[in-house]
Amino acid sequence: TLTPLPVVIVLKDTLEKRGALAQIKARIRAEVFNALDDQSEPRPALSRENLLINELIREYLEYNKYKYTASVLTAESGQPEVPLDRQFLAKELNIVEDASGKSV
Repeated sequence: TLTPLPVVIVLKDTLEKRGALAQIKARIRAEVFNALDDQSEPRPALSRENLLINELIREYLEYNKYKYTASVLTAESGQPEVPLDRQFLAKELNIVEDASGKSV
């Protein structure tokens, strides 16, 4: 049997209000990307500068709870799965963190 259209609309609205629909769409995009990612095509070597830049972007994405976007960045860029240590990152970028910066 077919689901009546009003039920589908109510379900969609409910998922949107809960913020779940955007997460579902992001998850689907990430899974499609992973399925289509050609592992046989070698990636260029990740330079030190790109490693640091990518890590800053990943930290921003994870801080804002864009976990599926972060997973796509990690997979596509060849960034290590385990994030770099924050103290190491601060030292490499010559950043001095104060108490307010550590929470970000």
